[in-house]
Amino acid sequence: MIAAGSAEAALAFIEIGAVVLALAILSRFASRLGISAVPLYLLAGLAVGEGGIAQLDVTEDFISLAAEIGVLLLLLALGLEYDQDELRHGLKTGTRPGLVDMVANAIPGVAVGLLLGWSLLASILLGGVTWISSSGIVSKVLFDLDRLGNRETPSVLNVLVIEDLAMAVYLPIVAALVVGGSAQETTVSVVVAVTAVIVILVLALRFGDRLSGMLAGGTDESLLLAVFGLTLLVAGLAQRIEVSGAIGAFLVGLALSGSVGERSMELISPLRDLFAATFFLFFSFQIDPSDLIPMIPAAIGLGIVSIGGKLVTGWYAAGRAGVAARGRVRAGTVLIARGEFSIVIAALGSSLVDGPDLEALAAAYVLFLAIVGPIAARYADSIPIPARFMAKRPVPATT
Repeated sequence: MIAAGSAEAALAFIEIGAVVLALAILSRFASRLGISAVPLYLLAGLAVGEGGIAQLDVTEDFISLAAEIGVLLLLLALGLEYDQDELRHGLKTGTRPGLVDMVANAIPGVAVGLLLGWSLLASILLGGVTWISSSGIVSKVLFDLDRLGNRETPSVLNVLVIEDLAMAVYLPIVAALVVGGSAQETTVSVVVAVTAVIVILVLALRFGDRLSGMLAGGTDESLLLAVFGLTLLVAGLAQRIEVSGAIGAFLVGLALSGSVGERSMELISPLRDLFAATFFLFFSFQIDPSDLIPMIPAAIGLGIVSIGGKLVTGWYAAGRAGVAARGRVRAGTVLIARGEFSIVIAALGSSLVDGPDLEALAAAYVLFLAIVGPIAARYADSIPIPARFMAKRPVPATT
């Protein structure tokens, strides 16, 4: 028994080690190309998953658990990026651009889902996929292109804040709808989920400083263990009351501020990168490439519409801050990329009748825009702008 178990463990170690080394090579290759590694991770999952060219026999339970931890760490890191002042400022100045963003980008996704004959719930999930920009890719592009100090950048960040806070409400609602049940049970689940999120968000904002103070002392090791353990605990409790565990992790990140938040981000980043790569791999690992191919035309068409939607969002958001036309175009192009959040939303619908098609379309869509987005942002200053827009005076910022 022990010998057999050791042999199985050895095979698992070899396969997992080979996969992780392959992901490392893909990450380095993506860095050389100046793009996000997310599309390459998705392609790797397609290559070694169901119907792929070299199917692996790695235990699915282990990879699945690692992938779920990856989602939690992605959302934890996202919450750590914001402090309370940024949230309040984002809510104050970004609400209108956030509404424009939702209308311009979520509605096309819902419409395409309905046109494909999907259920309303699957279509709403596709609307979420097309709505949310990739905060990770956007942040990296802004840093790589040295645009953090540009006039349009605060407008971009405000849009991301509104999107992320909107997800704190959207995810638990759609998660409750996916679980299903009678109309009364579903209504109760939605009300409980939204109430729980609001309560946790208020507690995070009001008592986050105290939590940060409690964790401030001690070594990096103790802080890492405390933050990691707290994230898993809150996420688990959130899921017990039918709230997305990912949102629980996001709210933990929001609660940590100041030097504790900065230290936590430094410590958690390597773990996030490892487990997040596993999540992207596992997501496409479950998709048969033969199911993906028919979705490519729809993904590209929807991607082109989405590019227009983000250009409208960026133009409006930056215009409200008094930014000129060229800066508005830069704001729109940097918002084009979709990535981690879109995949998280698509994964929620895996149990639906239209789940396989949703996952396949989302994978193709993210592959397309995660590559096109950074390229468009890099060459935004070369995009021609009609003279009538260049001559128009920027709209002054309003409060």
